[in-house]
Amino acid sequence: MNKKFNNTSELERRRFISLAAKGFLGVSILPWSVPDQAIGAGLGLNRPLNYAPKAKNVIYLYMSGGMTHIDTFDPKPGAETCGPTQAIKTKVDGLQLAENLPLLANHADKVAVIRGMTSTKGAHQQGNYFMHTSYAQRSTIVHPSMGAWMTKLDGRFNPTLPGAVIIKGGSRHPLSGFLPSDHQPLAIGNPNEGLRNCKMIKGISDQTFQKSLDLSKKLDRDFVQKYDFKKVRAYSDMYENAVRLMKSKDLKAFDLSEESKKTRESYGEDDFGQGVLLARRLVERQVRFVEVQLGGWDTHQNNFLRVPERTAILDQALSALLDDLSKRGMLEETLIVLATEFGRTPNINVNDGRDHYPKAFSCMLAGGGIRGGQVWGKTDEEGREVVDQKVEIPDLNATIAYSLGLPLDEIIYSPTRRPFTLSDKGQPLTQLI
Repeated sequence: MNKKFNNTSELERRRFISLAAKGFLGVSILPWSVPDQAIGAGLGLNRPLNYAPKAKNVIYLYMSGGMTHIDTFDPKPGAETCGPTQAIKTKVDGLQLAENLPLLANHADKVAVIRGMTSTKGAHQQGNYFMHTSYAQRSTIVHPSMGAWMTKLDGRFNPTLPGAVIIKGGSRHPLSGFLPSDHQPLAIGNPNEGLRNCKMIKGISDQTFQKSLDLSKKLDRDFVQKYDFKKVRAYSDMYENAVRLMKSKDLKAFDLSEESKKTRESYGEDDFGQGVLLARRLVERQVRFVEVQLGGWDTHQNNFLRVPERTAILDQALSALLDDLSKRGMLEETLIVLATEFGRTPNINVNDGRDHYPKAFSCMLAGGGIRGGQVWGKTDEEGREVVDQKVEIPDLNATIAYSLGLPLDEIIYSPTRRPFTLSDKGQPLTQLI
């Protein structure tokens, strides 16, 4: 039996009212449903809105280190730049992938490959930040990542679980940026360990625990009343959210032991594969955005030995996810994104590796209303230049937001009252949907 999302009636009403406002009143969010500081007249971009989005949630697979496009999604058979990597046919006529992705080739009818990606950031930290936020990194501000934007503009579906989760995201992930702490994604290191420090200390009863909480609130009361600021209130909210999660049945979503051995093996026994499985469990319980990172793509040396190792992990987990979501009836409402900060040079260096190359690279979308079996963008015969349908990073992020029905022109102000919009000035690729 297909498992469908059972959203609460209140959340469905909120989503319906928001979408109705977009369609009939010409606004993105009703003014009485958001804080005053979130209301803006727009920046004059007039970007399109998706009045009937199919995607409700996102599983975002980030290839940290710069994934080589020529050895994955944009092979160049016969070109000197291809090296020993061969191209293989897929389930879709005319769509080839590198031989390193044989399992994904059987799911080509579900995916849209974007081969026209380009960026202006050729260093890891700056490129990573740009991909996650659509903004250049600055020392004076931290911009929100997509998961935080998503919960800010469209709310949560499950009030108990966090709105966004980042698995193995690293210490430099922008997370919620300047947005309030209630939009902070939950960061998890090892997916096999579940959610740590969430169980009652042995020997402490519920009654004793509640007395401790009451005492803490009593001691903090005068301070909270005197300094009634957002950050102070957020600290109290953090405690309440943590306690609510500790007592929730949804906590089992983080426990991979609930899955069968066969299912766990199908995703791969490495941390990335188990992280992708955890992502499926979380979106199944209405977590809006889950990111899973796979590192090791910085192949300055031994590219043709290291890339097959990385792609074997990716190929198994991504193929299992596509198959699993399809069988569960969840693929149409779950957008899968595969992204990286930049590509790698078509030229092969003296160490049999490829160096940083932001000028041309590839990303991928699937599910969430995306039409599968298509390629968007084109590089030249050696993979050096984007020659057709160039896509910049804000455009990709705008496409993600568009598929979710998020308001692209809604202004959110930073603490210094500077106006920002999701994906900056990026234009969504509406043709993919």
